[in-house]
Amino acid sequence: MALKLNIIISSTRPGRVGPAVADWVNTFTKEHSKFDVTLVDLADFKLPLIDEAAHPSLQQYQHAHTKRWSESMNSADAYVFVTPEYDFFPPASIINAIQVLAKEWAYKPAGVVCYGAVSGGLRSAQQLRLLLANVDIHALMRTVPVHLVKKHINDEGRFTPTEEMNQSLKGMLAELDKWAAALKPIRAS
Repeated sequence: MALKLNIIISSTRPGRVGPAVADWVNTFTKEHSKFDVTLVDLADFKLPLIDEAAHPSLQQYQHAHTKRWSESMNSADAYVFVTPEYDFFPPASIINAIQVLAKEWAYKPAGVVCYGAVSGGLRSAQQLRLLLANVDIHALMRTVPVHLVKKHINDEGRFTPTEEMNQSLKGMLAELDKWAAALKPIRAS
């Protein structure tokens, strides 16, 4: 049975380019990996700022939106976070979404595809990786930065990667596959 990978569109901002970048990651992953892939748009969950009374480690969720988010994240063996850089940091939407849960994240690996202007979102990715490690996710060192992202999106809104981006994503997916397989027995025990 294939390992399940959730590709998460981290931005919920109107006019965002995350879905275009995530479509590339999704298509490429389906063609070049062994994962069973699900594209997850955080905007579809409409998560408010943390609104559960009980600590997430208790998993005593009261709200339907939290229960749906928990079920979606719990079902995955690994993650790829597709995230922009807002003020040198990941968007508040993904920070909130990560902090809403706890046990669902444990002993799973994650990669980051980041995008932005000149930096390619690398500062955002570094901060996100730190948060992921704090919730027991093995955040891969290898990230896939997309520099000057708007130059790679055409008038129809389609993202066109460079060969270097494709090779970088391929390498990250190979690492993600190794870690997902290695960590699966730990989650089972």
